[in-house]
Amino acid sequence: MSNKKINILYVDDEVNNLVSFKATFRIKYNVFTAESGEEAIKILNDNDINLIITDQRMPNMTGVEFLESILDTHPDPIRVLLTGYADMNAVIDAVNKGKIFHYLSKPWNEEELDMTIQRSFDVYQKRITEKELNDKLSISNEQLEFLLRQKLLS
Repeated sequence: MSNKKINILYVDDEVNNLVSFKATFRIKYNVFTAESGEEAIKILNDNDINLIITDQRMPNMTGVEFLESILDTHPDPIRVLLTGYADMNAVIDAVNKGKIFHYLSKPWNEEELDMTIQRSFDVYQKRITEKELNDKLSISNEQLEFLLRQKLLS
């Protein structure tokens, strides 16, 4: 996975922010953009997204509401919340309900955001590796239990 580009979904109702983000990071990463939580869900359903960066203040669905709504269907992507407002309740909600990994304020700093993307992807890779190892361990346990039952029956 290390030689594969990171797939990032950036969600923001302000088109200028989407254009700016894509222009800044499109060479280094695979960037998907959405103007709403609803549009973002469609992208998530059709693509393997590693990292979600979302604005908090959007019409119809806040960033936290969006992140909370996809927890069951898309648990793997790492979540980062961006907001231009010093809204501590939104940050607390994001951590508790939306399971965010990191919080950044807008306007974002390119270097800080890039470092956050790298750290987020490292965590993503570790979680996926851990999940795969747990799956293998579970299969091995099932096989051992099966063998033990066979031995006990004979």
